[in-house]
Amino acid sequence: MPMLHHVSFAVADLTRSTTFYDAALAPLGYTRAWTQESGSGRKEAAVIYAPPGADDAFAVRLRQQGVVAPSEGFHLAFRGPSQEAVIAFHQAALAHGGRDNGGVGFHPEHGANYFAAFVFDPDGYRIEAVVDEKA
Repeated sequence: MPMLHHVSFAVADLTRSTTFYDAALAPLGYTRAWTQESGSGRKEAAVIYAPPGADDAFAVRLRQQGVVAPSEGFHLAFRGPSQEAVIAFHQAALAHGGRDNGGVGFHPEHGANYFAAFVFDPDGYRIEAVVDEKA
């Protein structure tokens, strides 16, 4: 059983964020699981991403004010299926409003086979895609 049920980020512009996450998460195999509109008792609009067949994993939620990305001590790492997928994540992230935060490639400081890409999303959240292929 996975340790976490889901994670949500507050975002200032839902269209900008979904454009970014649609593109960046697609190479990793994550897609929109569902969309929540505001109203009808719902506080905010949101878009939820997950692996195919899953209900919930990662959400971006529109907040009109007070969106502040956590400090350097926090980041979210998405599991990738291959090095090629991690490279494609990095390229898509940069092409859709993300900023580089450490490049893409092997990061031996995290392990001999740790292949990752580090970026900032459009709201400044630190995110990563990683594949840790054990020898």
